[in-house]
Amino acid sequence: MFPVEEIRKDFPILQRQVNGKPLVYFDNAATSQTPQQVIDAIVDYYSNYNANIHRGVHTLSQEATDKYEQARLKIQQHFNAKASHEIIMTSGTTHGINLVASGFGALLKKGDEVIVSALEHHSNIVPWQMMCERSGAVLKVIPMNDEGALVMSAYDALLSEKTKLVFVNHISNALGTINPIKDIIEKAHAVGAAVLIDGAQACPHVKPDVQALDVDFYVASAHKMCGPTGVGMLYGKEEWLNKLPPYQGGGEMIAEVSFEKTTYADLPHKFEAGTPNICGGIAFGAAIDYMNAIGFENIATYEHELLDYATAQLLEIDGLKIFGTSKQKTAVISFNLDGIHPYDVGTLLDKMGIAVRTGHHCAQPIMDYFKIPGTIRASIAFYNTKKEIDALAAAVKKAQLMLS
Repeated sequence: MFPVEEIRKDFPILQRQVNGKPLVYFDNAATSQTPQQVIDAIVDYYSNYNANIHRGVHTLSQEATDKYEQARLKIQQHFNAKASHEIIMTSGTTHGINLVASGFGALLKKGDEVIVSALEHHSNIVPWQMMCERSGAVLKVIPMNDEGALVMSAYDALLSEKTKLVFVNHISNALGTINPIKDIIEKAHAVGAAVLIDGAQACPHVKPDVQALDVDFYVASAHKMCGPTGVGMLYGKEEWLNKLPPYQGGGEMIAEVSFEKTTYADLPHKFEAGTPNICGGIAFGAAIDYMNAIGFENIATYEHELLDYATAQLLEIDGLKIFGTSKQKTAVISFNLDGIHPYDVGTLLDKMGIAVRTGHHCAQPIMDYFKIPGTIRASIAFYNTKKEIDALAAAVKKAQLMLS
């Protein structure tokens, strides 16, 4: 039996009310909530050893440096990177993608091709478009089908000796589709292309093994997995990180500076200019400890049970359509009610204390494919309950009556 009631006690925000109703939080794909154990790590940093890292000889600086680098080791071990210097601390997934896009653009020439999927978040579309504009490379798109899954035969046809980079998300934020990234990576490598996987939506639900995947780059955000906002990580194979030029110039990322020439620091510092989010990095490590203590297999099993239950409950509502029906799917349900704008439904649900996300979810090409303005997205986490799903279904029925 999954101890959800005990786990819920770790999350102070779940005890509050919204509009006079108990909070039901189903916006986990946008950001997860933060347990007391991670909050305590943040308070501990600012209360006891707040100092800049790597540069100081005094005790506080050394303590902060040790804690920050311990967090990097936790991230390395969690994702099974070969070495800790293959983990670059970032401000989040978007930062990591932009870092690779900026550097990779210097390796491309006019006529080279890069491939993206139709299921991407804007953060995994726009930086590559900008890279193509600068380099003259051509952007190709893997299409999707009506179930919200990628058409892999079309991917096979897109690959060629011109393909230099493939970038897809591990899990779609808008539909919950789990992409066949192992297959995508193997096929890209067969034509000599590198692969970046956007793991922002996967990391709350699964534990990626970057060595088993043989992926070249993998990016994630702490705030999707019970950590703070403003911090994330980029994993890159050492050989690729050595090929890429620095993303930003400044302190920490240098070896020697003169007005004639500057040489760059070794990995990971080459990509970590300036003072990082020290507290955030430490808290990211605490969040990884917290989720691993629960166990990702336990989380996945429980969330799949909730997904099946919620899907069945919502499909009983006349006029409700779910978008994203792939057999390989995580705990995200995107849906609409016939003849009712998703924003109106989301607004009424909030009045009933239920937090969902409405709109295109920064995945406008998906909405264009379905010819809809957006969806109502209920995204489920391991601290949600069947009782909360019942409340959601009842609230959707009520909203439908009020808006019909």
